[in-house]
Amino acid sequence: MSRRHERIVIAGAGLAGLRAAERVRELGFTGELVIAGAERHRPYHRPALSKQFLAGDLGRRELTLAGYVDLDADWRLGKTVRRLDPQRRLVQIGRAKPLRYDGLVIATGVRARTLPGVPSDPRVRVLRTIEDAEALQRLLLADDRPCVIIGGGFTATELASTLAEQGRDVVLVSRSGSLLGALGPELGGAVARLHRGHGVRVWLETQVRHWIPGEWGIGLHLTGGRFVAAGSVVLAVGGEPETEWLAGSGADIADGVLCEPTCHVAGLPDVVAAGDIARWPVRRGQPPRRVEHWLNAVEMGRAAAGNLLSGRASAIPFEPLPRFWTEQYGQRFQAAGAVGPEYERVALEGDPLDGAGVLGYTGDEGLVGVVTRERPRAMVRWTAELSGRGAVGRHRLLEPLTA
Repeated sequence: MSRRHERIVIAGAGLAGLRAAERVRELGFTGELVIAGAERHRPYHRPALSKQFLAGDLGRRELTLAGYVDLDADWRLGKTVRRLDPQRRLVQIGRAKPLRYDGLVIATGVRARTLPGVPSDPRVRVLRTIEDAEALQRLLLADDRPCVIIGGGFTATELASTLAEQGRDVVLVSRSGSLLGALGPELGGAVARLHRGHGVRVWLETQVRHWIPGEWGIGLHLTGGRFVAAGSVVLAVGGEPETEWLAGSGADIADGVLCEPTCHVAGLPDVVAAGDIARWPVRRGQPPRRVEHWLNAVEMGRAAAGNLLSGRASAIPFEPLPRFWTEQYGQRFQAAGAVGPEYERVALEGDPLDGAGVLGYTGDEGLVGVVTRERPRAMVRWTAELSGRGAVGRHRLLEPLTA
């Protein structure tokens, strides 16, 4: 589409939607801009919910994301996007009459996943929204019994860190054999040792067999014969893309929204997607996948908006260098590039399993990714190398790391 079109609708009022909205204004779009979101809040800093917000260091107002340009937008908050008709270019927001669009950005993100057999009990929570975090705060203030966190990913481990630093009794239960399994077993083992060193009970390769709600708390019978009586339970087992409203639209929603390399939704005219919901080939020749990280939402939101305005013929493939971070017990882990257990791991600097250092991930083509632990300056240097501004092939012959 061209910037002369009259209306762009952004479905999703989170980080990716906000940055997409800013980008279309930066690029000179002067038409009507509609931003719709199921939550009643302006876009806010979601990662802080498990950290500064839950710890009481930030309130609702401080979480709100600052805008970089005057959006002059029609905000439709607390309104769920319900249906898309791409043939007639109509999108239904809430119960209002379907709205015609000239360009559409899909950025509805993901919702918190739950587990089969979980009881409908107010003491069993997820942590995805401000309301979720406030409900968990109230539970923790009212009860000093253990908080059980089910999951082994970033949200689960960051939440465990926050609660342990507050002196809470925390049990971290993961069906995986390693925390942060996406980073490989060696670093996962190091993170588990970090948590155990702060008093967290980390139970790996463990699942809930039976839930026993009672006035005294919630009992969990676990595999391996363990039992814990909890005051609260948090499910931190990942997210599910919010794609139901796209059923029948012609979009491939098998796992998120399938996109071309330019962020254009496959098969739909003048529609792009960005953020957690988008599934696209991150690098040329790679199978499409979703990336649920803060920086990706920022960069993809902006890239998708630019390509929406330019049109398919002039669009530029979005091929970022994935980057993300986590901070636990004051230690910062930063990642860049392709990381995972499928690559060989090598120690590039220091001893990342015991303290500050850099862990490298190597494939057939050499170094493809790094994770740094308490090495922010080293991360800048290694990111530059991975971006093509330095030689990385020489690292492929390093000895693999042993756990």
